[in-house]
Amino acid sequence: MTKTSIKDRILMKETLVSDGATGTWLQEHGLIPGDSPELFNLSQPKLITQMSKEYFDAGSDMVLTNTFGGNHFMLKKYNQGGNVFDVNKAAAENARNGDDKDFSKYVIGSVGPTGEFIEPLGTVSREQMKDVFIEQIEGMKAGGVDAVLVETMFALDEAQVAVEAAKSLGVFVMATMTFTLGPRGFFTMTGVTPEQAAKELESTGADVVGANCGNGIDNMILIAEMIRQSTDLPMLIHSNAGIPAIEKGRIIYPETPEYMKTRFQKLQEVGVDIIGGCCGTTPEHIREMSKLIRN
Repeated sequence: MTKTSIKDRILMKETLVSDGATGTWLQEHGLIPGDSPELFNLSQPKLITQMSKEYFDAGSDMVLTNTFGGNHFMLKKYNQGGNVFDVNKAAAENARNGDDKDFSKYVIGSVGPTGEFIEPLGTVSREQMKDVFIEQIEGMKAGGVDAVLVETMFALDEAQVAVEAAKSLGVFVMATMTFTLGPRGFFTMTGVTPEQAAKELESTGADVVGANCGNGIDNMILIAEMIRQSTDLPMLIHSNAGIPAIEKGRIIYPETPEYMKTRFQKLQEVGVDIIGGCCGTTPEHIREMSKLIRN
């Protein structure tokens, strides 16, 4: 059986369901705050496969690899800077093992920020940053990812370099940035607007653009409207389950699956092609989302 590419599914105007939070799920299954989630790919591969399977079973068309911090700079903090390729390859394989060989399911490589800034703001050259992303994505490719998602970016130049790295390896690449609402509107931490991000990432070569994290579903609808006015590219939105609060020592996200379900349809109406969740969202959120989109 020939697998239809995620690109073709999007071009056919099919709304795809992504997955929910990785960190939230892992913290509920033994991850200690401050530890590296990515090292679970090597030490607890069955647990990572279980996470992917739960999201696939809930209705996800695609799941992200557990590689958000799987680059050299981040892994070096845990004395694992030399294991970038192995961590990312294992992550892709672990996620793939959760799809029960379903040809309609996709594994997407998660590429998060490095925690470093490109010159002149930081000390890393553009070429060094690109090499770091290439190393990570090569591991993902070896593990069999269908595409890459450059996500939760706040520095436009870093996001662009990550997109360039993926394109240099012939990978279908989606790119999202994280925006915060202030007195003058939505901006990333470095002052990038949703409209600017969409246009610049499109010009860099991203196949899909969008936003993730930092906002609940209502703000994400507003951000999606801004992005849609700026580009005709396919769009991905991963919303948090609201803004977290601390209750009795636990992090609580206020937006329930039922609440978010009532807003998902608006994202479709805006023209979002891939809808999923970020921090605080669970397989139950994805299940409700999938029911809405499939009906």
